[in-house]
This record gives sequence, C-alpha cells and structure tokens, in this order.
Amino acid sequence: MSHVVLRLASGERCEIAAPPGQTLMQAAKSGGVPGVEADCGGSMVCGTCHVIVDEAWFARLPPPCEMEQMILEGVPEPHPRARLSCQLRMEPSLAGLAASVPATQR
Repeated sequence: MSHVVLRLASGERCEIAAPPGQTLMQAAKSGGVPGVEADCGGSMVCGTCHVIVDEAWFARLPPPCEMEQMILEGVPEPHPRARLSCQLRMEPSLAGLAASVPATQR
C-alpha cells in the first residue's frame, strides 16, 4: 500500500493510504480529505477533484488526455501542474506522491 500526502489550502497536511489500482480521488474520498469534491464520481466531467501536483512528482505522471486537459482549463484557478485526481491511478512508483488541494473546486 502506498501513501500520498495532500496539503489543504489551510496548510493542513493529510497523509492517506492509496492502494495500487485505486485512483487518487478514491483514496482522498476514502481518507476523508476535504476539498476533493468529485461531484461526477470520477467520470472526468466536472473537474471538482483536481489537485496541484508537486513539481518533483509532476514529470513522473503520464500526460493527461485531451479531455482531461479541456476539463482542467475550466477550473477556477488553472495551474500548469493541475491534474484530475480521478485520472491518477495509484501504483507503487507513486508511493509518497505529494499534491495540494486548491481552496476551491468551482
């Protein structure tokens, strides 16, 4: 089992368990991380699960598909390292992944 560190806008640090095969969104929801709303349940249509991946981890992720890029363009405060947590499937190589949850998802 991998662990992920999510920082909230308040500065609080949440370390959650992220089993292989589960998405970061699922792990955040299971871990009770506030701010990861995921209104569409992971269908990649709402953007309310987006996170800002730390620079050290961003290059390790597979590139976003065109649809994910379109969704991310519509988030309240677009960021070059934003990703939809529903599209980040956890695997052992991502153990320790660090990201920030934005202050708002809408």
